[in-house]
Amino acid sequence: MNKPRDIPELYLNRELGQLAFNRRVLAQAENRATPLLERLRFLCILSSNLDEFFEIRVSGLQAEIEAGTPVIGPDRMDAQLVFKQVAKEAHELVATQYQLLNQEILPGLEAEGVRFVRHSDFTPAQAEWVKAYFSREVMPVLTPIGLDPAHPFPRVLNKSLNFAIELEGKDAFGRNSGIAIVQAPRVLPRVIRLPREVSKAEYDFVFLSSVLHVRVADLFAGMKMVNCYQFRVTRNSELFVDEEEVTNLRTALRGELPHRQFGDEVRLEVADSCSPQISEYLLSQFSLGQDDLYRVDGPVNLARLINVPDLVDRSTLKFPVFRPGLPAQFERPGDMFSAIREGDILLHHPFQSFQPVIAFLEQAARDSAVVAIKMTVYRTGAESELMDILIAAAKSGKEVTVVLELLARFDEEANINWAQRLEEVGAHVVYGVVGIKTHSKMLMVVRREEERLRRYVHLSTGNYHPRTTKLYTDFGLFTANEEIGVDVNDIFIQLTGLGRATKLKHLWESPFTLHKQIARAIQNEAQNAQAGKKGRIIAKMNALLEPETIAALYEASKAGVEIDLIVRGVCALKPGIPGVSDNIRVRSIVGRFLEHTRVFYFHNDGAEDVYLSSADWMDRNFFRRVETCFPVLDAKLKKRVISEGLKPYFEDNCEAWEMGPDGCYQVRTPRRGANRHSAQEMLLEMLARVPQQAQV
Repeated sequence: MNKPRDIPELYLNRELGQLAFNRRVLAQAENRATPLLERLRFLCILSSNLDEFFEIRVSGLQAEIEAGTPVIGPDRMDAQLVFKQVAKEAHELVATQYQLLNQEILPGLEAEGVRFVRHSDFTPAQAEWVKAYFSREVMPVLTPIGLDPAHPFPRVLNKSLNFAIELEGKDAFGRNSGIAIVQAPRVLPRVIRLPREVSKAEYDFVFLSSVLHVRVADLFAGMKMVNCYQFRVTRNSELFVDEEEVTNLRTALRGELPHRQFGDEVRLEVADSCSPQISEYLLSQFSLGQDDLYRVDGPVNLARLINVPDLVDRSTLKFPVFRPGLPAQFERPGDMFSAIREGDILLHHPFQSFQPVIAFLEQAARDSAVVAIKMTVYRTGAESELMDILIAAAKSGKEVTVVLELLARFDEEANINWAQRLEEVGAHVVYGVVGIKTHSKMLMVVRREEERLRRYVHLSTGNYHPRTTKLYTDFGLFTANEEIGVDVNDIFIQLTGLGRATKLKHLWESPFTLHKQIARAIQNEAQNAQAGKKGRIIAKMNALLEPETIAALYEASKAGVEIDLIVRGVCALKPGIPGVSDNIRVRSIVGRFLEHTRVFYFHNDGAEDVYLSSADWMDRNFFRRVETCFPVLDAKLKKRVISEGLKPYFEDNCEAWEMGPDGCYQVRTPRRGANRHSAQEMLLEMLARVPQQAQV
């Protein structure tokens, strides 16, 4: 009899699952209960998600097809077949996205005094202002490229805004190639607010594409512009660093980054008005086929509108504002070390503030008793208060060690710059292990107290990134537990030095023990269920893909273990299959905040083990990353994690999507007469402070 691991019908395809998640994101924009500017923001998030999907996943599919790579996924789907399905569903998704933009969101915003003025609707005053703006701010930085034997088709940057211009007539040199390319430099804003004196609404915006469309002919004196078409090309953005040859990862990566802008082409977006001749011409220039062509009715770079809601001061068009709460231990300013010594402290972001983490590091940097600070950094942003504090601590003479992951996708340049700045002030900067990303979230402060050294630790499910902590749900734990401190210290030694992995007391660590421990915990629940005891697993994560773990969950379900999985994104497991996964339920929560917490609950014969982790249940997290999974040992905090991180998500009946045995999702809706329950709204009410003016 075949085991679940060997039956491809029991697994869903990763790429198709990722598109299914993006359909759930689109549903947030479709939901008319969502404020209008937030609906626009969700459309932009969808565009950004699709950009990365093409840059990484679709480019990978195309590489597999070109190389004739044999089928390797547990679903056993051929790459060519996956690509065809991906293209079909992605085209449908994009068509729905722009239809929603043009038929609901933009008209709705216009009714509220927020307009995006098309060039065909410019008033004479607006046209005159645009002409002056183009002459003053745009034309000086443009470089039109007329195509002829001396001017071949230019190298087009990844995801840049470009225009194909059809021309008639001859130029000063007698050339009449008939086509030119204009690239819009990234220094130019993609959305421009019209001044009030030429506006007809409270907020009138114009797209840069509209400005260029009506004024780009000024670049071609004496010639007639026949047509102007915007286009955008997406490229393979994976970076390649030869791990066997590299001697300095930072230097190698800095040399590789520029190539990201010119990787292999994977998608071409054009305005829907683009003529068949020009679209075919562009496809041929980029060696792409019809499946790779996306015609859109609107800006081809929709993701660049994501800042528009921040430019509009209209609270009724946005989610209600709130002020993150604080644990009682941090309500009053004081010695954070004393508070942590008294007992573990849990933070639940964004409902509770990230500020205590910043304050903790600030206090450590100033405290003369602190002798060392160690921290892992995966994503932190081009500007970071935390990194500035680490630099100040190093300047003051403290031992500062930063394990900085240079290969954090799309944050590589920012991390390289931080590495250089930290090294300049004497901090120890290491890049983890070549070939294995350091994704764990750890901060350790070593302080001299009463003739001994004590370790204070902060562990988290999310990045040390103050901006994303306002947008992502995550747990952070402060502890002075000596055994956890020893575990964390041992992991830092592994990352900065040489030697075998040591046995840890409490933490599970990838790539050494996490996969085995998860498998053991699942198997333990199965054994308990077979013995007539209660078997119960609840796991919340961003993605579930690793086939051995999925197979173990199938076996546990067959043994009678009740399993609830809350998987925000891609889930390759199929719930509710008779005789295989009858006892497994899968749901996804997509709401105002990006669900990012990883919480693992095992009943364990009444012990109720609760773990928080930086890792999803994916191959990369188990085997190709340094990850940590840490227990919540304090009984009160364990109850908090269950009551905040798990329970509300089962009560959610408006932002929860439930997966069926076929892999399709259905959104939950309140039954007739029942109250609506949103997990995120419940947590805001429970943990945050909502200003009076927002309670409307």
